[in-house]
Amino acid sequence: MEKRAKGRTLMSYAPDIKVVDCTLRDGGLVNDFFFTDEFAKDLYRANIKAGVDYMEFGYKASKELFDVKKFGKWKFCDDKDIRAIVGDNKTDMKISVMADVGRCDFKKDILNKKDSPIDMVRVATYINTIPAAVAMIEDCTKKGYETTVNIMAISKSNDVDIDAALELLCQSSVGTVYLVDSYGSLYPEQARRLADKYLEMANKYGKKVGIHAHNNQQLAFANTAEVVIMGVSYLDATVSGLGRGCGNCPSELLLGYLKNPKYNINPILRFIENHIVPLRESGLTWGYDVPYLLTGLLNQHPKTAIQFIKEKRTDYNDLYLELLDSF
Repeated sequence: MEKRAKGRTLMSYAPDIKVVDCTLRDGGLVNDFFFTDEFAKDLYRANIKAGVDYMEFGYKASKELFDVKKFGKWKFCDDKDIRAIVGDNKTDMKISVMADVGRCDFKKDILNKKDSPIDMVRVATYINTIPAAVAMIEDCTKKGYETTVNIMAISKSNDVDIDAALELLCQSSVGTVYLVDSYGSLYPEQARRLADKYLEMANKYGKKVGIHAHNNQQLAFANTAEVVIMGVSYLDATVSGLGRGCGNCPSELLLGYLKNPKYNINPILRFIENHIVPLRESGLTWGYDVPYLLTGLLNQHPKTAIQFIKEKRTDYNDLYLELLDSF
């Protein structure tokens, strides 16, 4: 039987909900993290005014693995660059970064919390690298950070592996375990079933559950809203859905839906006017499109769709047949 947070309905005020803005991080996958400081500062201010709980600045990627000349600063999130935007961040909103297993020199690049403006480290892992993720989680916990873990591409995993991964992760010091629809392939019924599994394990160990949704089938917001009712409390969103390929659950949709009076959609709408509209006019593209629908429908990584769009192709049926042949 599906678990629902006690008394939570579509109209409920749920004080445990935390909104996590991922615009710089997931959006950085669209423009290689080359956002202006003005964009970052205005987003920071807009999120504070909107009542957003966490703002994710980007990745803690290793400069030994990635060429710093090919990426903007939010690929690496040096503490000095974050401080240039937030100062001492004397606000209620917390700062987070993401650290990918195998792509981050976490022992060197993630300082002790007392020396950093960062509050939370979000560890991203595939299901076959869970032990390495646990090592990163424990290191970050010892350094004083809040931690979450994002199990990516969960739609490709079987129930036995998911159960084993959740058990191992929930036994760690991690605070929140994320359900991640990396390929935008989940329908609400599937999101509910997985959320029920995550919540059962999380409740057993006193953890929280979050969701990070992609919009390949225009279901990122629907899936987020669906699992909120069940008790999922950490909700990822990006302004205007800005994110890799088809993008994510739009912040303005989520803030308009949530009933907590602390959230305010107006600052996000002004940010869209001032920054997102010019970004689109500059030629940057993201959001729902037929190629992303097809990769989501077939539960495949969007890289094929991204390349298809870069090549300005419109032979959608040929793409569909190519994707079918790739199984």
